[in-house]
Amino acid sequence: MRDMGLRRILIGILGGTLALTAFGFVLFANAVTREPEVQSVYADGIVVLTGGQTRISEAARLLEDKRGERLLISGVNRKIGRPSLLRISGLDEKLFSCCVDLGYAALNTIGNADETRRWAEALGYQRLIVVTASYHMPRSLAELARAMPGIELIPHPVAPDVIRRKPWWLDSTTARLLASEYIKFLPAAVRLAVARGMAPWQATSLTASSGTPRKS
Repeated sequence: MRDMGLRRILIGILGGTLALTAFGFVLFANAVTREPEVQSVYADGIVVLTGGQTRISEAARLLEDKRGERLLISGVNRKIGRPSLLRISGLDEKLFSCCVDLGYAALNTIGNADETRRWAEALGYQRLIVVTASYHMPRSLAELARAMPGIELIPHPVAPDVIRRKPWWLDSTTARLLASEYIKFLPAAVRLAVARGMAPWQATSLTASSGTPRKS
């Protein structure tokens, strides 16, 4: 009887977890497939995470509109030369040479966050516009926020054509894409939550170890 009761509890926990995960996925999918709002915001700089030509051209448009003073293209494939990026961006040679920085170090979203942090710190930027695909934005913001908690991040999502075609639940390709991204987003969200939860403890430990008296 005792084993039966324990089994029921475990089944209940598993069922609740699965239901909560499925509900979270529906919220996630609906949020990232919603038409992005048009914004007229300004920041110190703009960062675009590679993965699609429309991301780069949209980030270049923001730079052209003077929404930020410099643009970082993070995660550039080393096989893609500068002339190709110039063509994809649609910028003129003068603006591209002046104000576009190319980041080749990042191989994934965590790498994008580290690369962006180093770039922002070097330039003293405190406010960034982040450009990436709408479905990739939640994970990108989670990794960026974890890497540089003191910097304000302004999302500027780009909706790919695959998402615009029809409602996501009617398109198996889009549904699989969103499910894959949601699975990747969950651990990123956990890492951010842990980092934020540890921040006060780390600050307290640093203060204590430095010998600075704490207020009682």
